[in-house]
Amino acid sequence: MKTSFFDIENWREIGATLARNKTRTFLTAFGIFWGTAMLAMLFGGARGFEGVMRRNFAGFSTNLGGVFANRRTVPYKGFNKGTSWNMTTRDIELIRRMAPAIEYSSELNQRSATAAFGAKTKSVSISGVEGDYGKIMIPVITEGRFINHSDVSSEHKVAVIGKNIATSLFGNASPIGEYISLDGIYFMVVGVATQLSDASVGQRLDDSVVLPSSTMKRAFNSGNIVGFFVYTAPQGHSPSENAPVIRRVLSSAHSISPDDRQAIDFMDISEMFEMIDNLFLGISLLAVFVGFGSLLAGVIGVGNIMWIVVKERTQEFGIRRAIGAKPIDITVQVLSESIMLTLVAGTLGVCFGALVLGIADKMTYDPLLGHAGFELSFQAAVTIVALFFLLGSAAGTIPALRAMRIKPIEALNDK
Repeated sequence: MKTSFFDIENWREIGATLARNKTRTFLTAFGIFWGTAMLAMLFGGARGFEGVMRRNFAGFSTNLGGVFANRRTVPYKGFNKGTSWNMTTRDIELIRRMAPAIEYSSELNQRSATAAFGAKTKSVSISGVEGDYGKIMIPVITEGRFINHSDVSSEHKVAVIGKNIATSLFGNASPIGEYISLDGIYFMVVGVATQLSDASVGQRLDDSVVLPSSTMKRAFNSGNIVGFFVYTAPQGHSPSENAPVIRRVLSSAHSISPDDRQAIDFMDISEMFEMIDNLFLGISLLAVFVGFGSLLAGVIGVGNIMWIVVKERTQEFGIRRAIGAKPIDITVQVLSESIMLTLVAGTLGVCFGALVLGIADKMTYDPLLGHAGFELSFQAAVTIVALFFLLGSAAGTIPALRAMRIKPIEALNDK
């Protein structure tokens, strides 16, 4: 009697056996199907959710730091509590020279103004920046270019306007080469920019006019005052590593008490991103835990069903043994049913999960940011099916060994 694992008659018999118990077969297969589908959707969904969340910070440096002046909270060297002070370009030069971990940096001065072109006007926010600012807050240039180092060093009267401002003042026409008025001072438009995410330092780029910091100081007569200093730390360093040096430079230059921890205010975005990374890690671990739980439930279902099958077919196995079937033949028969259910239902579950992820990825597609990442790689899909195959086979092993130990005389007398 042939019961080889690769015997076609064996597989036909398996199909007929499963077909005789349609409800039981369907429920078992659905448990396997849903377990693999859940694991696939949770695994790919966690990555996609992370991609959607990270879009909120696209183009925003994750290792960004900053410093700005606050009011004194401790009297010191004749300066009363509550008095204000300002950073200067001299302070920035010293910080750049002495701080240990600065890669890119820029002054950032902001004020409001009224922009005008012809008869059209719009209230805008002006940002005065240096050449490295485009590497800290990475803009999307829709036309022209961004502010560069030459603009700053030569005090060029040029401006980069946000996309919303360009639409309000110029409509569908190109603003490149045109002159706009900012509180009566004219600047030539050299670029139109937008930003990828909602995260920004100050006003959104879409609603701002960006000028060279040197030009802005001269045009609006703000002297050498610097409102905000932003910088990024090199790979492997934290922005907060610069805080002691910056505090020492500014405290010395502006007679600020060493005990005054609030007069000099720091910002470290990297700390927030560390929290976000830990959140995503927790979500991924939760997804794997829940998915594996669903997987395990399906595997237990396979084991239980195969155990019932063995009990129901005790007499049949006894007859097979009586007419010459070997114990290994019975074992292969039971394992084959388990393997068939696991492979077919598991593969369909992974395909269904991949289909759902594909639909979610298409729905969250953004022309500027691309795909969110709701996807299941081929390697991950094969791993899930292989894992379920191994666990399903293991679950069917105990019932198969039980069937193998059935003695013909006991099986024939079983009622």
